[in-house]
Amino acid sequence: MDGSLLTLIDLPDEVLLLILKNLDNIEVLYLIIDLNKRFNKLVHDSIFTNHLTMIRCSSNGSFDRLDEQIHDRFCSQILPSIHHNIKWLDVECSSMKDVLLCTSYSNLSGLGFHNIEKNIALCLFTDETPLTHIFQDKISSLVIDVVECESSSMNGTSNSNIFAHILTLFSKLKYFDYRSSFCYQSLFEMSTTISSSILLELHIKLHKFTDCLYLLDGRFDSLEKVFLDICQISTPEIVNNKKELPKLKAFSLYSDRPTFQYNELIVPLLHRMVNLEELDLHLVVHCEKRFVDGYNLKHNIINHLFKLNKFQFNIRSCLYLNDQVHLLSNEDCQHSFNDFKNNKIISRVDYFQNSKHGQCHIYTYPYRAKTYEYITNNFPDGLFKYVREVSLNDNRPFEHEFFVKIAKSFPFMEELTIYNRTPQKNKSYEQSKYDNQH
Repeated sequence: MDGSLLTLIDLPDEVLLLILKNLDNIEVLYLIIDLNKRFNKLVHDSIFTNHLTMIRCSSNGSFDRLDEQIHDRFCSQILPSIHHNIKWLDVECSSMKDVLLCTSYSNLSGLGFHNIEKNIALCLFTDETPLTHIFQDKISSLVIDVVECESSSMNGTSNSNIFAHILTLFSKLKYFDYRSSFCYQSLFEMSTTISSSILLELHIKLHKFTDCLYLLDGRFDSLEKVFLDICQISTPEIVNNKKELPKLKAFSLYSDRPTFQYNELIVPLLHRMVNLEELDLHLVVHCEKRFVDGYNLKHNIINHLFKLNKFQFNIRSCLYLNDQVHLLSNEDCQHSFNDFKNNKIISRVDYFQNSKHGQCHIYTYPYRAKTYEYITNNFPDGLFKYVREVSLNDNRPFEHEFFVKIAKSFPFMEELTIYNRTPQKNKSYEQSKYDNQH
């Protein structure tokens, strides 16, 4: 470090800031704060002190405590010296009390709780603790990852209990991202007390579409942005919920399980969002007669949402081949998006005569999902830098050139699943045009 400092000292402040901004701010603060007056002034900049992530992210995606030496110095020296600049803190379960109680945070408004077990979460947000006043008086934005308990005695604890207690305790909460690492659970039908009149943005996983209807039944009447991940979109229990949602400006619906209720549930729900400006749909839809294409989206969605200015989607629709008179082609499907001016849209249509079914995949590009499923030889190329999991499925053989194309299109792929029992026609390696591009 000493040798590198001799070089850094000669650089102007603007260049130093550019370099330091590309480093982890926890490391920057730990190594440089109080080193000398000039560096001390630089690292007290809001760039390094507004948002602190007091955790280590492991290679498997889990969150761990900072090294003990770093943790102790932050709690005893660094955090007290920059407390007035800190607006957001990310902490994990074992260190959160040390971090939150080591000093007073006059401008703290956001918290991220990671790897917090159910039993600890329930006690933390139910009982009176030294942290209660922070939650009540300061926090308007909250991200929480709830994990299963190591002991099985608390694993029956309902998510709805934790969720309800958070909304009661955090009286100023306007942004809430509630995550769980175990399973989807029903939240709203279990309790009529879950509500908020000030919450503006909510990110949450739900078990059933019924939970979605409860969520949007008026108990959260100030919501402007809703991001939902729903396990099952199927016929709901009776919920008298058809009121318009005039305050809702942005809506995202993600579900990777097939639904037969696109027309009966999803379309009517969207029609209630009369002032919607942004929409994101990630769906698998079973259809009876026709695929979901551009004409469908325009007729069922766009023509009803007059203020919609941003529409992203990733929709794979499937149907059984039962003597349909007209079968949609790739060209037909792509032509259905000619009136979509604000997006680059990719489509592909496949038919499988052996199993007598077809599929149509339409999506806005760039593709932002982490999974890309049921790719066939009809795959349209492209670069998919967000995708980590890929599955291939076709009755026709996958030849060498196809696998090269897949490797090129998904440079960050971590998992590949193949469904194909048809042997390759050309088993010997031949250099292809895709090999030459590497």
